[in-house]
Amino acid sequence: MSVSVVTLNKGRGHHLARLLEGLGRCAPPDEAVVVEMGGDKATLPDLGFPIRRTHLSLDGLPLAAARNAGRRAASGDILVYLDVDCIPSAGLVSGLAAAVSEHDGLICCEIRYLPGGAVADGWTEAGLDRVGHRHPARLFPEAGVIPAPQPGLFWSLAFAVRAATYDRVGGFDEGFIGYGAEDTDLAFRAERAGVPVLFAGGMHAFHQHHLSCDPPLQHFSDIVANARRFHDRHGIWPMDGWLDAFAELGLVEADRGGGLTVLRQPTEAEIAAAQVPAHRPF
Repeated sequence: MSVSVVTLNKGRGHHLARLLEGLGRCAPPDEAVVVEMGGDKATLPDLGFPIRRTHLSLDGLPLAAARNAGRRAASGDILVYLDVDCIPSAGLVSGLAAAVSEHDGLICCEIRYLPGGAVADGWTEAGLDRVGHRHPARLFPEAGVIPAPQPGLFWSLAFAVRAATYDRVGGFDEGFIGYGAEDTDLAFRAERAGVPVLFAGGMHAFHQHHLSCDPPLQHFSDIVANARRFHDRHGIWPMDGWLDAFAELGLVEADRGGGLTVLRQPTEAEIAAAQVPAHRPF
């Protein structure tokens, strides 16, 4: 089965270069597709397999639409999605492809989160392993494939799926704007269609540090809108930890029994105060 790696980029050309450098150390996919959300036209490297770029002219951070655009541009039987911040381990692409060949599901791999400055010229996988941090909310097997405890633990940072299954589920819902819950919605719809979320062991990706906030106040409006859309469809509130944090700051009502009520927007000072320092991996 042929394999397409799909990634999205908006203003993170340095991270993209490291991702492609990592791909060059993997067993090569049949192609890589780069969906540009910000008009980047920097020259892509020659890695011995086709790397194609497609441009998406939408405002903001249209993650759902961009992932669907990547699927349309991809020709492979298997799709391996990697966020632009992710550097694949040497066995990641082949490992995920093998897992998807055997199991028809949304298959996630482990992510090792890196602190700022961890990736420099001459980086090695062993060096990144030494400083990478596992996410405490998701436990992956040492090897093999196991069911995820629940579909809400699906993450789109690094996952693989059969292209035909992606199409059958309907891809990402482009009604989710910008950032937040579009991947959880995909997982819930997939489960209803009989497509499980699975965790694969023995392979991982390294998440390169970048500016972020905890909670993600820079995406406040997107998260509120997407939480409402998700609740309308599935009857539960996604991203509840973030919504609770917004309530503690007085941005939304704490009681969501009658809906999600916005009290005010976050201030620039609040957004700045929420920024995650470089020494923290997440």
